[in-house]
Amino acid sequence: MTTQKKLTLVFYQNLGKLFFAIAASDGTVRELEFDKLKAFVKQEWLDVDDINDAFGADAAYQIEIVFDWLKHSDELNVQACFDDFINYKNDQSQLFTADIRKLILKTATSIAYAFSGINKAELIMLAKLDIELKKS
Repeated sequence: MTTQKKLTLVFYQNLGKLFFAIAASDGTVRELEFDKLKAFVKQEWLDVDDINDAFGADAAYQIEIVFDWLKHSDELNVQACFDDFINYKNDQSQLFTADIRKLILKTATSIAYAFSGINKAELIMLAKLDIELKKS
């Protein structure tokens, strides 16, 4: 159980990196994008599993925690965050069921649309994500 719990926490942390990369792909993370992420975590991601973190909170909140930490970090490296997620996805492909892949894309697209629709940088990153999620 401990191994699965660690995998799940890291899974959510990597989702936080991915969603941050989507929001920050244009060089700015807006509060509307973070608000959209928080709404998705509450409405969709909390129901994915029943794993809790070390503090007893639902592990899905790791998405928000990592996103917020990256948002306030002095080192903004969007590509590194995206690449970390893709590497994790490739290493732990068994966690990425069809439903999870669909929810990831739905969440990422919603974040991109949150502020004035999707811009070119976000569109490119969403296309790359879509391609990566379609790989087995």
